[in-house]
Amino acid sequence: MIEQYVLDLHEVDETQVAVVGGKGAHLGGLSRIEGIRVPGGFCVTTDAFRRIMAEAPSIDGLLEQLSRLNPDDREAIRTLSAQIRRTVEGIAIPGDLAVAITRALGRLGEQAAYAVRSSATAEDLPTASFAGQQDTYLNVVGPAAILQHVSRCWASLFTERAVTYRQRNGIDHRTVLMAVVVQRMVFPHAAGILFTADPVTGNRKVATVDAGFGLGEALVSGMVNPDVFKVRHGEVVAKAIAAKQRAVHALPAGGTQQVAIDTQRQEQPALTDAQVVRLVELGRRIEAHFGRPQDIEWCLVDDDFQIVQSRPITTLFPIPTTDDQENHVYVSVGHGQMMTDPMKPLGLSMWQLTAMVPMHEAGGRLFVDVTRRLAAPASRAALLDAMAKGDPLISDALETVLDRDGFVASVPDADPGRPPVGGAPAPYGTDPDPAIVTELIERSQESIAALERDIRTKTGPALFDFLVEAFEEHKRVLGAPLNIRAIMAGMEATWWLNDKLQEWLGEKNAADTLTLSAPDNVTSEMGLALLDVADVIRPHAEVVAFLQGVEDDGFLDELAKPAGGTEARDAIEAYLDRYGMRCVGEIDITRPRWRERPSTLVPVILDHVRNFEPGAAGRRFEQGRQKAQKKEQDVLSRLRALPDGDGKADEAKRMIDQVRAFIGYREYPKYDIISRYFVYKQALLAEAERLVEAGVLPEKEDIFYLTFQELHDVVCSHQVDGPLIQQRKDAFRSYHALTPPRVLTSDGEAVTGAYRRDDVPAGALVGVPVSAGTVEGRARVVLDMADADLEAGDILVTPFTDPSWSPLFVGIAGLVTEVGGLMTHGAVIAREYGLPAVVGVEQATRLIRDGQRIRVHGTDGYVEILSPSPAGPRPS
Repeated sequence: MIEQYVLDLHEVDETQVAVVGGKGAHLGGLSRIEGIRVPGGFCVTTDAFRRIMAEAPSIDGLLEQLSRLNPDDREAIRTLSAQIRRTVEGIAIPGDLAVAITRALGRLGEQAAYAVRSSATAEDLPTASFAGQQDTYLNVVGPAAILQHVSRCWASLFTERAVTYRQRNGIDHRTVLMAVVVQRMVFPHAAGILFTADPVTGNRKVATVDAGFGLGEALVSGMVNPDVFKVRHGEVVAKAIAAKQRAVHALPAGGTQQVAIDTQRQEQPALTDAQVVRLVELGRRIEAHFGRPQDIEWCLVDDDFQIVQSRPITTLFPIPTTDDQENHVYVSVGHGQMMTDPMKPLGLSMWQLTAMVPMHEAGGRLFVDVTRRLAAPASRAALLDAMAKGDPLISDALETVLDRDGFVASVPDADPGRPPVGGAPAPYGTDPDPAIVTELIERSQESIAALERDIRTKTGPALFDFLVEAFEEHKRVLGAPLNIRAIMAGMEATWWLNDKLQEWLGEKNAADTLTLSAPDNVTSEMGLALLDVADVIRPHAEVVAFLQGVEDDGFLDELAKPAGGTEARDAIEAYLDRYGMRCVGEIDITRPRWRERPSTLVPVILDHVRNFEPGAAGRRFEQGRQKAQKKEQDVLSRLRALPDGDGKADEAKRMIDQVRAFIGYREYPKYDIISRYFVYKQALLAEAERLVEAGVLPEKEDIFYLTFQELHDVVCSHQVDGPLIQQRKDAFRSYHALTPPRVLTSDGEAVTGAYRRDDVPAGALVGVPVSAGTVEGRARVVLDMADADLEAGDILVTPFTDPSWSPLFVGIAGLVTEVGGLMTHGAVIAREYGLPAVVGVEQATRLIRDGQRIRVHGTDGYVEILSPSPAGPRPS
């Protein structure tokens, strides 16, 4: 293979990232678009970089050391990356390579001014922009200076910021290569950045132009505030003209300098409205060419726009694909399911196949299209009411969309006489029979036992046929009218009690206490059962010591060796038999279950051994039951003292009985789903093992990056698309950097709701009050349940909690989450355990620092930060 050290920009396009890096490939692609002017230039290819790296074999060892460093060890990264840069800059450019570069300069004008720009193979990519991670040098004049700055660009692959960025994004330093773009300088009247989608809201129909005088460096470096224009449908719809006091200009002999702008020019717009619209038209052409929204650097020279860079905007949340051009409004599924992390493709497709409503995928998350329900008055009112009860921020965001004229077209109600879904509770004469809870649980257990029995003999295509039928049974059990009635009975009674007791007694969230230690709550029982496991382990010092040293998931095989180990192992095994299908993020079938990764539970068990006395589970439950009973007596006594008090008390007693009978069952359907998921997963992994044995797949967990239908096709054909799986892995990794919106429109706009409350103290963090009471304590910010290190009295602060977090709830004093509503799992269990809790607190894990003292107002729905941020690292 003949090495190519230099390629003209016109010789490359966006398919040649491996040769000329992301920036060079995009510039080559830009230069091929009709009507787009790109300053002339050439690329020093990655072959040249490889040649330079081969000149210093010591770099391999330094890169090996670098790869082993923790991304948070800034001092070590700074020292080692500086050493690598010095090594690279010290390598003399070989004669034939220097000749190739100077010959290319000769064709463009040897003494002209150039921009010398780094172009790495892992930058300007759809999943990671690497913006600003490597270096650019402006107004470089003369061959010697050009060669020197090419060396500096090679070395800039190892700046501290670039190294840290790669490590945080899971990119191996040795797989990234550096090309260099050498481009004729332009000396513009104005320059700036064009985003073909609004970078703040995500709206794909709104373009944003930032503009300033002189070179764009003044804007990029933050030296001046730019003029900002917003353009929609070919019209400037908003603009803010800044006072631009300084600009960056080129010096005749090379380099740049800051210059002051004349006072009378400072507040003049850098562009006219007509120029802005023309620039956006060019941007739309570029966007169409690359197939995605672009972040474009432009220069204005003699009323002519030249484009000097274009990269994908990687921070935009993707939009669900549709087969029409209509407006759509989507609501996040993850915010309702308390799991906003991205899901792998198999997890997404399995949830879609077993869900009760159609769901759409975007950014590794699922969304429900609510456009039709918003269109008709009755269904709109019911949806907004349900959303307000669940997550007020979603409800408010939907109201914001509805306030925009014409985005959601109104249609008449299909059946004006039909009562809205989720309205008032059924008349008292039709109170559901509490016995149906036992009946439903038994039906669920029988159905899952049949699933486990019947799936054992199924393999190959027959397994997938069986699973399709199993999914229908899955949905039939969940959607059965009796099941829905039992779920709604507890929720409706909760809403009724909270509304009426506040109206009659002036008491907020009275149902929180009335639901303490409600029966048949499988999730709260799961948390208390781990206390019982700790009781078995606590007396055996050798077992405790053994568990403190557990590092992998094979520890149960060795646990029988220390004294008391057999009893400990049996207790953990029994717990796993009952709850081992659970895990954090359990709606994603690909997540490792506790049965698959039992070491996840060990830190929680050890916390329980340390923080509790024997018999704590029984005492906790009984204390809650007695507290609820006492609250009931108090409420009924106070009601009877009111006018028409006996009638009010009788109504309240009926609803208290209903909430006690049914609110615990609220958690059971999720347990049913996850129990079935574990059966499905075991069968699919067994199929994956057969594919690995047949040489079809390299690893069984590769099936997680296929949809259910794609996996079925692989099983039938024994052929797999390896590049597709790798592409899915890369995409999944990139989705972690995206924040999923509660509400998303088909324009790409992430609509953020607000609480709109004026009854909280200044500086307090506002959320949804879901479990009454006030508690003050140390905040423990926990991003991963496996890293939890809690002590009695701590307040757990975390992005979200699904049922798998309930074992932690028994040892804390309060709860704060970023996601959730009145009836999400974390809220239900917080009430069960009597924990003051506020959920839906935006950015709680960033605004509250680990170790700070905070006060949680669970009745009124806000959190006060009482102490300054403590010193020390953030939690992992």
